[in-house]
Amino acid sequence: MQTYILRRLLMFIPVMLAVYTLVFIVMHATPGGPWDNTERPLPPAVLNNLRAKYGLDEPLYRQYGLYLWGIVTRFDFGPSLKGGRDANQIIRDTFPVSLQLGLAAFVVSLVAGITLGIIAALRQNSWLDYSTMLFSVIGVSTPAYVITTLLIVWLAISWRLVPTGGWGGLFDERAIIPVFTLALGPTAILARYTRSSLLEVIGADYVRTARAKGLRGRLVILRHALPNALIPVLTLIGPILTTLITGSFFVESISQVPGLGRFFVRSVTDLDYSVLIATTLLYAAIIWLMNFVIDILYSYIDPRVRY
Repeated sequence: MQTYILRRLLMFIPVMLAVYTLVFIVMHATPGGPWDNTERPLPPAVLNNLRAKYGLDEPLYRQYGLYLWGIVTRFDFGPSLKGGRDANQIIRDTFPVSLQLGLAAFVVSLVAGITLGIIAALRQNSWLDYSTMLFSVIGVSTPAYVITTLLIVWLAISWRLVPTGGWGGLFDERAIIPVFTLALGPTAILARYTRSSLLEVIGADYVRTARAKGLRGRLVILRHALPNALIPVLTLIGPILTTLITGSFFVESISQVPGLGRFFVRSVTDLDYSVLIATTLLYAAIIWLMNFVIDILYSYIDPRVRY
């Protein structure tokens, strides 16, 4: 097991290098530049000075090496090409907001999804089961930006229950719309998987044996059926948490949340190379870390897959 963990840790280096190389190539192959979308076209002399200032007049192989050397030696992602701050400062200021938003949505989806899945499995073919499955279909098939827009129209504009956007922390009323929007899809997925997994476990021989011993139904579900039914669900927790932390681009943009996802979208449209590379590497590191943690936890929860 220790050898497996060490081998997975060492894989982090080539994975991040591959992500950096791919992003660098795609970024520089995209037509245009960071100063093409200004209000007034910049004179050629000014453009040349800007390119020389940020090292964009160097050959691509040299830009690749210098930027990578700065990341490895000083953990410096360079200055933003569209503002006064550097990429490190932007991440420090905005990533905590995205992290809070993602973790809050994850807790909501985890509690609501597993609860709805258990209720649907225990009340199979009832109106509760059908309602839960209908909710799952709607939650999975509806894009987040559509839900965000509808909630803003209903809750903020029509009913005036919450503000239309902004951010004041998790306990501010402005967090209701983005948190609920992000949690809706994962809640539907967890409810569906929990229901199907629990239905499969309830029909197993050891559950019927526990019932034959005279154990109460609630005890059989909580002690015997549910822990084993949640093992497949655990596999989804890592990708869901990663998606909620790193995938809130449109929700943050529409809800005017000053998170990292909003800056990521802006860096893509503005071709802000430093911020784009920094956020992409950060998202890739989070995805890798969550998959690594889930693999380790999975091997301890289910001894059959232990290395």
